[in-house]
Amino acid sequence: MTKKTVKLTEQDLWKKAAAEAAAQLVESGMVVGLGTGSTAAFVVSALGRRIKEERLRIVGIPTSERTAAQARSLRVPLTSLAKHTQIDLTIDGADEVERGTLFLIKGHGGALLREKIVAAASKRMVVVADETKIVDRLGSRFSVPVEVVPFGWEATREKLRQLGANPELRMATKTKPYVTDGGHYIMDCAYGPMTAPKETAHHLDHVVGVVEHGLFLGYAAKVYVGGRDGVKILERS
Repeated sequence: MTKKTVKLTEQDLWKKAAAEAAAQLVESGMVVGLGTGSTAAFVVSALGRRIKEERLRIVGIPTSERTAAQARSLRVPLTSLAKHTQIDLTIDGADEVERGTLFLIKGHGGALLREKIVAAASKRMVVVADETKIVDRLGSRFSVPVEVVPFGWEATREKLRQLGANPELRMATKTKPYVTDGGHYIMDCAYGPMTAPKETAHHLDHVVGVVEHGLFLGYAAKVYVGGRDGVKILERS
């Protein structure tokens, strides 16, 4: 039985190129945060290959059950924050990256809480993305995912509405809400292009019922961007 090959789109090839370039930052002995999403999956694949071919010695901390399953399938050794409270390097994707600041929107893959916990525990966070994810202002193309406690979510939604967040409950099916690995719901908040993302994050931080939000401000040190002209590295200005 022959293994079915999946033809990659041009955008996938950009993601893959960025992921493979960023994966070269990983050195033996590192504790590595493993992101979630289509671009981060290319990073995990690249690390699995390096472990097999180069005898790279690392342990990974996955940000989702999906990433954990992929890592295990590629024999990437896994550990936990209980054993390693500080991570050497996290490589993750993003839904949007703001030019200059390297502020991010993350969470459309549904793993924003664990992704932020891992990012906050990391000495360094590097982001991989394709050129379509780079924007002048956050919120230009994507809503901001906000993870909320299921109990009283309607009241939390009302509070978010009062803050101008335009929240919409993310659904898994027509009748069932999407549930995160942590057992929470997600409100996708359509702010539009943001002039003051720090202020927006501050307001979200103080809404009772909100567990975490997808504004990752000040986390990314570098962004590896794949595109038509190869891979470019953006640094915080």
